[in-house]
Amino acid sequence: MEESEKPRPTDAPNAELGFALPEPARLSRGRAVTFALLGAAALAGIFLLVLLPRQAARADLEQRTAAAGSAPPKLAVAPAKLVSSERVLKLPASIQPLEEAVVYARANGYVARWLVDLGDKVKADQLLLEIETPEINQELSQARAALAKAQAAKAQAEAGRVLSKSRFDRTGKLVEAGVASQQELEQTQAESSVGDANINVAQAAIDAELANIRRLTDVQRFSKVTAPFAGTITARSVERGSLVTAGNATPLFRLAATDTVRVYVQVPQDVAASVTVGSSAKVTVRELTGQSFEGHVARTAGVLDNVTRTLNTEIRVPNPDGKLMSGMYAEVSLNLSAPRQVYEIPATALLSDAQGLRVAVVTANDLLHLQPITIERDLGATLQVASGINPGDRIVQIAGADLTEGQKVQPVAPKAPAPPR
Repeated sequence: MEESEKPRPTDAPNAELGFALPEPARLSRGRAVTFALLGAAALAGIFLLVLLPRQAARADLEQRTAAAGSAPPKLAVAPAKLVSSERVLKLPASIQPLEEAVVYARANGYVARWLVDLGDKVKADQLLLEIETPEINQELSQARAALAKAQAAKAQAEAGRVLSKSRFDRTGKLVEAGVASQQELEQTQAESSVGDANINVAQAAIDAELANIRRLTDVQRFSKVTAPFAGTITARSVERGSLVTAGNATPLFRLAATDTVRVYVQVPQDVAASVTVGSSAKVTVRELTGQSFEGHVARTAGVLDNVTRTLNTEIRVPNPDGKLMSGMYAEVSLNLSAPRQVYEIPATALLSDAQGLRVAVVTANDLLHLQPITIERDLGATLQVASGINPGDRIVQIAGADLTEGQKVQPVAPKAPAPPR
C-alpha cells in the first residue's frame, strides 16, 4: 500500500472509544480513470444495444406508415348471399266457430217442452223445442171454414150461371120466332155474363182462402223448432211455459258448429301481399302445451283495415275432438314468402348516417360506391335486404365512417371464423 493510503493516527484518541481512528481510504487517480473508462464503455454498449435498434424500428415504422398512407386501404369484401324469402310469421289470433246462430221462435205461443240443453250435440233438423200455438190453431180452423164458404159461393155462382145461360138461349129462340123483343135478349145475355164473373170472383176467394190456409199451416209447422245445422248448444234461454212471440224478441237457443273452427288473424301490411288462399298455417294455444293444429288460409278480406293497416285473414282448422273452443286466444304461424329477392349481409356492413341506410359496394374498378338499401328483416348478427343490392355485388363486410364515395380500395377475402373449441 502506498504511503498516501496508509492510515494516519489522529492527534488525540476518541473520547468515546478510547482509541484513535484511522483516516478514510482515498481513491487513487489511476483507479478513477479506470472506472470512468468502464462507465463510458457501458453507456456506449447500452446505446448500441437499445437505442440504435429502437431508432431503426421507429424509422422502419415511419417508412411503412408513409407507404400505407399512400396505398389504398385493404377491406374485407364478400358477395351478398341470396337467401330464401320465406319467413315464419307468428301472430295473435282469435278462434270462432265455423257457424253460429241464435234460434228464435217463428210462431206465437208458449213453450210446451224443450228437448236439448246446454252443451248437447245436435244434428241438422233435430227437434229442439215444441211450442203450443192455440191462436194459430184457431185461425187455421177459421180459414178452413172460410174456404168451405168460398167453395159454396162458387157452387152457387155456377148454378146461377147455368140458369142465366139457359134463359139466354131460350130468349134467343123467342126473338127469332118474333115472340120476345131484342131488349129481353140483351138483358138475358148480360145476366149470363154476370154469372161468369160471379164464378171468377168465387174462385178468387177460394184461392185466397187456400193461400191463407197454407200460410197458417207453415206457421203451425214452426211450432216445432229444429236445428238449422249440426253443432253444439251453447245457450238455452227459455223454460217450459215461457211465452214466446214470432221475431227476434225472445231467443230460444244459441247453436255453434265447432267441428271446424275459424281462426281470424290480422296480417301486417308488409307481408299482406304474400298471403295466399290455400297456404298452410299452424295454430297453437297456450293452454294446450305441446300441441299444434294444422289449418289452411280459407279467405282474406282483400283490403287493409284503414286504422290498423292489417289484412283480416280467416284460417280454417279441423277440430273433431273439440279441443279448440270458441273465444280462445291463439297464436298462428304462417309461412310467408316475400314477392322479391332477399339478400343477407352481416350487420357490420351497414352504414347508418344522415343519408340513411347504406352499404359499401366495391365496383369492378375497386372503387367504393355507397348504395342505399331497404332492410327486410333484422336478425341481429345479419340483415336481410329487400332492395338496393344486385346479384354479384361485393359488399364491404365492416363499414366505417371513413369510407367515402369513389374511394380506391384493395378488396381482400374475409378471414374464416375460428373453429369452435
